[in-house]
Parts: sequence; C-alpha cells; structure tokens
Amino acid sequence: MGRRAQQLAERLEQGAANLAKFAETLSDAEWRMKIPKDGRPVGVIVHHVGNMYPLEIQLAQGLAAGKPVVGVTWDAVAEVNAKHAKEHADVKKPEALEFLRRNSKAAAEAVRAFSDEQLDSAAPVSLNADAPLTAQFFLEDHAVRHSFHHLAKIRTTVGR
Repeated sequence: MGRRAQQLAERLEQGAANLAKFAETLSDAEWRMKIPKDGRPVGVIVHHVGNMYPLEIQLAQGLAAGKPVVGVTWDAVAEVNAKHAKEHADVKKPEALEFLRRNSKAAAEAVRAFSDEQLDSAAPVSLNADAPLTAQFFLEDHAVRHSFHHLAKIRTTVGR
C-alpha cells in the first residue's frame, strides 16, 4: 500500500465518520427534513452516500486500468439518485448508518489497493466532458468528497 492511497483512504474514512457521527445526533424530525434545492430527506442522503461508494470505486478502478468512463452523464446521475430516493424514502437511521459504515469501510479498503501508478492513470470521463482525469482526481472528487459535500448541506438544512 502506497502513502498516497493510504492518505486518500483515511480522508474517505474521516468524511464518512464525520457524516455518521453528525447523523447519529439528528432527531426524527431532522432526519426527515428535505434538503433545499435537492428535495431528498436528510436520511435518504445519508443512505445515498453509502450507496454510491461501490460505483464510485468501480469507476475509479476502471480509470486506474486506463479505461474511459463512458455513458455517465449528470442526467444519468439524477436518474440514479431519484430511483434511490424513491426506493429508500423511509430509510431508518440505524439501517442507513450501518450501510454507510459498511460501504465506506469497503471503499477505503479498495482505495488502499491502488498503486501510485494506478492513481496517476488517466482516461476520458464522460461526466466531465470527456476530460482525461486521473483515478486519484476521480476518487478525490467523488468517493472522498461525497460525504463532506452532503454533510455540509445537511448541517445547513438542520441549522447546526
């Protein structure tokens, strides 16, 4: 395991742990509050972060192998998110937190397996106008950043 992969994995774990720790403090009313401009309830968002780790890691692994990300668009992301929100509209806090913890642990373990050469590998990413992005950038912009991004929105929504 390289130092860079270890650091990325630790940041991913930190973000997921921060999200889980904050989510544990939410009241039932806060858990059901809808995120402004997004419309999904806070609890669905917590579950969503855990739900996306496997896909985010899979796409980064493809980039690490020199394979482009093809067919992933913001419309496709919105579709996946809407389907997830519908299927998990009533997700309970213990279930969502366990799911987040389990999937973030697996994601961090997968990140630790990346070599420096794999992290530096770049290929076109359809989500980013086919810009050639490195696997490291993709990991940082998706799997690592995701929990931090949503935690900030949740904090704003619940006012703390």
